[in-house]
Amino acid sequence: MKKILLGLVAVAVIAAGGYFGLDFYAQRRVTRDVEAAFEQIRAGGAKASHGKIAFDTKSRTLTISDIATELGAQSLVNVKIASLTMTGLGQPDGARVSADNVAFNDVEIGVTGGPTATTASLTYKVPRITVKEYSGPAGLPQLPASSSIFELYRFALAQLASINASSVTAPTLTGTMTFGAAAHAGDGAGGTFDYSGLAIEGMKDGKIASSKTDKVTFTINSQVAGKALKTTGDLANMVATDIDVGAMAAIFDPAKANDDRDYRVQGHVSAGPYVITAKTDDVAAMPGMNMRIEGVTVDDVRINPSRMQLPALLAMIPPQGTAPPSPAQARELLEKVAGLYSGAGIGNAEMHGFSIETPKGPLKLASMRFNFEHGKIGELAVEGLDGNAQNGPFKVGRFALKSLDVASLMRLSAQFAGQKPSPEQALALLPLIEGVEVKAVTSPYKATGKPVNIDVLSLDWGQFVGPIPSKLRLVAKMAAPLDATDPQQQALVAAGIDRMAIDADLGAAWTEASRAFALEPVKLDMAGLLHASAKVALANVPREAFSTSAAESMGAAAQIEAGTIELVVHDLGVIDLAVAQFARTQNVGRDEARKAILDSIKAQSDAIGAANPDATALVTAISQFIETPGQTLVIKLTPRAKAPALQLMQLLKTDPQSALAQFKIEASTGL
Repeated sequence: MKKILLGLVAVAVIAAGGYFGLDFYAQRRVTRDVEAAFEQIRAGGAKASHGKIAFDTKSRTLTISDIATELGAQSLVNVKIASLTMTGLGQPDGARVSADNVAFNDVEIGVTGGPTATTASLTYKVPRITVKEYSGPAGLPQLPASSSIFELYRFALAQLASINASSVTAPTLTGTMTFGAAAHAGDGAGGTFDYSGLAIEGMKDGKIASSKTDKVTFTINSQVAGKALKTTGDLANMVATDIDVGAMAAIFDPAKANDDRDYRVQGHVSAGPYVITAKTDDVAAMPGMNMRIEGVTVDDVRINPSRMQLPALLAMIPPQGTAPPSPAQARELLEKVAGLYSGAGIGNAEMHGFSIETPKGPLKLASMRFNFEHGKIGELAVEGLDGNAQNGPFKVGRFALKSLDVASLMRLSAQFAGQKPSPEQALALLPLIEGVEVKAVTSPYKATGKPVNIDVLSLDWGQFVGPIPSKLRLVAKMAAPLDATDPQQQALVAAGIDRMAIDADLGAAWTEASRAFALEPVKLDMAGLLHASAKVALANVPREAFSTSAAESMGAAAQIEAGTIELVVHDLGVIDLAVAQFARTQNVGRDEARKAILDSIKAQSDAIGAANPDATALVTAISQFIETPGQTLVIKLTPRAKAPALQLMQLLKTDPQSALAQFKIEASTGL
């Protein structure tokens, strides 16, 4: 809003001083030049008028009263200025004029939309605007032929970029707005807003050193589900530095449609606290909302005009009240929106100190931050989330998306417009995110009053073959209470274990050059029960194994060969737990149960020993592992020759002894 206001200020100042030369001191000459400037505005199709013109040659002060302009046909823009005073007028060269001080008194800007506009009317009132050490063009620019808001923005920004001033201040600004009947069915909804302490410092060569607003308050009255809704807000301490107005104008300029350069439009922005309150006339049916944000910061904002294609995007948006776009039109529109994202860049954006009242209690968020580069978020991190779920309070220390390609997501969404995506198309969404991380989570487990704790849960994927990742890593460290009503957990509960802690680290990677696939690391630590690690290798894994086509993938799977398998298991109590469970089911003592298990294993060893001595060594090692608690079991299987993995898997189901015979088996135990 400030940029539009300053653009209109520029137009008024230029109109006042346009086309008068070194002899502007003469009252008649000044009057004639001012009249010519207003006539030029009228020649462009706008209405323009003014009252008395006075010029004091001694102080070089020009005063024009009762300035009024009207621009547009369907959407009208009206500007009224009670008086304009320019002190210390000068003309450093033939192209520019200057003034020590420029004052606008009782400024009113009104925008009236057409009958289908969402906003029927918008009015700004500013008691006084003061410009120090002003310098601007001596000639009046050509007004835009169109009255569209797009053209007005472009025009205002272009004029603002041509103005130099040490400062521009407005102590207060008030506004009113009325929503259109199309948006709120004639309910007369609207609102008011007030700005205080507006100040701009260091305008020079299309750049602004800083801009600040001490406070903004607003009140909006509307209707929601037949209920009157009143929304109030209060935003303080808005500060922006290193603003490039010329760069902002580039995104509205059709001539920049092929400009592939990145323009830095803003260095730093901060604001806060920000408080919003919403109340209805029926609190029981609709409780309302209370929200607070302590602060927001944004750094290093950049745009790329050729990627954003903003003029083309705005031209595609259907007017309000018209038929919705067809699927083809929706796809084209989403493609343009994707380009808008790919043309934007943000070095860092952060919100902190967020809180909102909900029917279940307050929801709080310590911070949320992200960076954005050509349509892609480097990392989106949410930290310090604290709220209430159905069964009790929950906390999330950190949740992060490791990279999110927003522009590509929009483009894929464009392909899905009007149709349900196939499984192959849905898989194409996977490469848009590189991973997920969750830390320090505490959440209630059902209605037990006991928490589930997640210290860390991290999942990364990449090295895509088409839409399928060929590299994966999962790290999980968590603990949860056991449910005595769950049949699968009853054995653990009966053994006196009421909580299970798991520490896992699982990795998988495929190397295209060697066509090798490895599961490594594979580590699992179940606190109080066991610690296990494994390595699994596959050979001759072709690229086609990662195909989204089931036929092609299965055909490639037939080529895969089994590799070395290594397993290390350290007993921390799982053997005693298994023996105890067997003893309960058989209604015998633990020693008797352990002996029965060992006898069963020995019988199997005798049966297979003659056919495969290596298998006998394996069974012996397993027996020793069960016989003495706290042992470590080490097993290594090495293929004796090339062995198709699929055939081995089928053989394991029908003839396990023959499957094991395909491997050289090494097995041992140790404390």
